[in-house]
Amino acid sequence: MHAMILGAGYSGKAIATNLQAHVSQISGTTRTADKADQLAKNGIKPFIFNGEELSDALRDTFSSVTHLIQSIGPNDAGDPLLCLIGNTPMQSLMPKLEWVSYLSTVGVYGDHGGEWVDEDTACRPVSVRSVQRVAAEDAWMAQAKTSGLPLSILRLSGIYGPGRNAFRNLENGTARRLVKKDQVFNRIRVEDIGAACALLFARKADGIFNVTDSEPCPPQDVVTYAAQLMGLEPPPEQDFETAELSAMARSFYGENKRVSNRRIHQMGFEFRYPDYRMSLLQMWDDKVWQGSADG
Repeated sequence: MHAMILGAGYSGKAIATNLQAHVSQISGTTRTADKADQLAKNGIKPFIFNGEELSDALRDTFSSVTHLIQSIGPNDAGDPLLCLIGNTPMQSLMPKLEWVSYLSTVGVYGDHGGEWVDEDTACRPVSVRSVQRVAAEDAWMAQAKTSGLPLSILRLSGIYGPGRNAFRNLENGTARRLVKKDQVFNRIRVEDIGAACALLFARKADGIFNVTDSEPCPPQDVVTYAAQLMGLEPPPEQDFETAELSAMARSFYGENKRVSNRRIHQMGFEFRYPDYRMSLLQMWDDKVWQGSADG
């Protein structure tokens, strides 16, 4: 079996680690040559893909791909791969394809005033990027139907892990404790993304799955706990309404919801890091929070 990860970045590398025992070859795309070298070091055969055209080398390797994981975000034109093939069945590009996974975001649900949502909740995205994600999900579902392929859509919450976490933000001075009344977020350890994708891969699962932790909480609580573990004074609390924020940072706080992971639990998946406290404690105790040189 041959797995292809389009956009093999932070999450893609974790997925590759979890798929190595299941496939004979893992390929992945990136935009630049220096990142291609990093993929090779992670056991991923690298290919350059700029999202606009497919090289002959990439087309050639597509001919043996059996499992596709699409991690590249959409743009105004839509999903970059689907834009290139249009309504043509995926088998025209990947004749041996058996299963597709699309990495999306819980942002597609939009704002629900802090209430619980699950995979059956209607999408009502707020931000432009989440609107684009909904359109990309719809396009992939249409493509899967056209191609007769099972499709797993993984809706991911805020991704963190070794190299990307509150410890690193405290270390480099970018951590903030923004306080907005009743605001909560879910998050997900990158290793749990890899393990969840591997389970769905093994099942050739079809459907939508929230891949998120079990404890949505105020974001300032995570910073406070990380500072406590580091023996540091946490940064002062800042009122969200008066804080200086970029438009993108402020837009994240325009969506407030608690995301259920019940469906993937029912598939038999057990989160290794179901809440931020045990996760941060593990990273601190095992001294892995700084991550590798390439993040």
